[in-house]
Amino acid sequence: MEERTAGRLGRGLSVIGLGTWQLGADWGQVADDDALAVLAAAVDSGVTFLDTADVYGDGRSERLIGAFLRGLGPARPGGIVVATKMGRRGPQDPAEFTLDNFRRWNDRSRENLGVETLDLVQLHCPPTAVYRTPAVYEALDTLVAEKRTAAYGVSVETCAEALEAIARPHVAGVQIIINPFRQKPLTEVLGAAHEAGVAVIARVPLASGLLSGKYRHDTVFAPEDHRAYNRDGSSFDVGETFSGVDYDTGVEAAAEFAALAPEGATPAQTALRWIIQQPGVTTVIPGARNAGQARANSAAAALPALPGPTLDAVRELYDRRIRARVHHRW
Repeated sequence: MEERTAGRLGRGLSVIGLGTWQLGADWGQVADDDALAVLAAAVDSGVTFLDTADVYGDGRSERLIGAFLRGLGPARPGGIVVATKMGRRGPQDPAEFTLDNFRRWNDRSRENLGVETLDLVQLHCPPTAVYRTPAVYEALDTLVAEKRTAAYGVSVETCAEALEAIARPHVAGVQIIINPFRQKPLTEVLGAAHEAGVAVIARVPLASGLLSGKYRHDTVFAPEDHRAYNRDGSSFDVGETFSGVDYDTGVEAAAEFAALAPEGATPAQTALRWIIQQPGVTTVIPGARNAGQARANSAAAALPALPGPTLDAVRELYDRRIRARVHHRW
């Protein structure tokens, strides 16, 4: 699979990675054996970038990744990069983002993953004020100096937060929602990130599954699935669920998007192909609840580039159906 490198990160990442929120919690239950099968299928398909967080299942996702990589033993492919995130285990108060807490959170992730040095640690959508605080970046620099992590980055909700982080000289990566229903970063973030040498990690690439084309107006999600309980943003930023698009509008727009899929490609693969064609995107991190989904996601990297008329149609669909219905801050 193609790998892309951003200057500040200095490591190649597969253009399609694997997001592992669903292996921890908030997407319904995934058994340990199924989670390990997802990881195996992704790596076997050429994925070299795995993204997790310390709060995904209270560390379950990290522990599963650690167990999987240890299980590979000498057969472990070279170049696998594991990124985790920190900052949502405690109160969402800027005063909590201190070096002592960073060390504590970092130590727990290193133990969960079974490594001395993390490949990449990212602030996990903290309060906006955190991105503007010089002491935060000084503390992150200290983690690198202490070899607790090789590099650091941020996961953000808004383009403004992404630009704030990109302006800091040692931020190696920015993780931000990008998909055919969330296009604002294309014009506001990607160019700045590319110029600065910052890796762009596109998350929520299928708009919480909407862009797979599988869901209908009457689809019922499990009670523990955030697509059931966070549609109004009552648990965390509503932009994380269906990219902030109201569900019924999203279902209708997704049906139109599915009709744009080229022959031999699924709607989900088409969405992933669309994302990795955007100049400045380093990698995209779809999730997968089973091995088949992981293989299908990875296969999107080998699809032919989407032609100009298809790209134009995706933009027209966004402008007509989505743009006015998504909060301006995204």
